Amino acid sequence: MLNIYLGNMEEAVYHPPVYFDNRYEDEWITDELTKAMIKDVDNSEVISAHLIDSPVLGPISVKQLSGGVKTLILIAFDKSGEVFNASACGDNCAKWILQLAEDRELTINLRHIMDFGEGAFTAKILNTGSVVHNMQEFVEIAGDYV
Repeated sequence: MLNIYLGNMEEAVYHPPVYFDNRYEDEWITDELTKAMIKDVDNSEVISAHLIDSPVLGPISVKQLSGGVKTLILIAFDKSGEVFNASACGDNCAKWILQLAEDRELTINLRHIMDFGEGAFTAKILNTGSVVHNMQEFVEIAGDYV
């Protein structure tokens, strides 16, 4: 289940990309889930745990990945219990957040209204305890907090 805290959340990791640069593990990068997220979000290929092939930048290090994909990787693999500010992600990360929340309780912080698409989804808004099932319901609540 996806749990979302809207607005400023002091205990959340505000800038996940910096946290990622200092915490990621090589095996996270070569995992098939990570490869799929990097391909989809950054349009890049994982060559090894230390090399990414970007069509725009050429060969890059893992630390040069987008902030969005870094945040997704943390959400998927970091077991510290941290809540990450998913506003570091663009809307192209929303489907991955929903997918990651299918298998477990996942709490994120959002400081903007992320577009989760036109389909149905389920998320609990921690600010109110309300459960939303689509973008209309989400926007009606989120607009009060972000």
